[in-house]
Amino acid sequence: MEALVSGRVQGVMYRDFVERNASALSLCGFVKNLPDGTVSVYAEGSRKHLETLLERLKKGPMFAKVDEVTVSWAEATNEHKSFSIK
Repeated sequence: MEALVSGRVQGVMYRDFVERNASALSLCGFVKNLPDGTVSVYAEGSRKHLETLLERLKKGPMFAKVDEVTVSWAEATNEHKSFSIK
């Protein structure tokens, strides 16, 4: 799953929020800030856990304001062994 999150999502601990939630769901991948102010999330794991993460991405941490989450589904590459912040 690849997600692009827009809104007030940088400087509000959003990446840390994603990393903690993805790791708790045993997902692999990464989260990173993009220059345009959005946050990119790439995650692999069970469909059920990915859907749970997606719902959490839409809410975000306390000080975030998520305007939109754009999602695309793709085959897992299996190149990630854990979830990290880039």
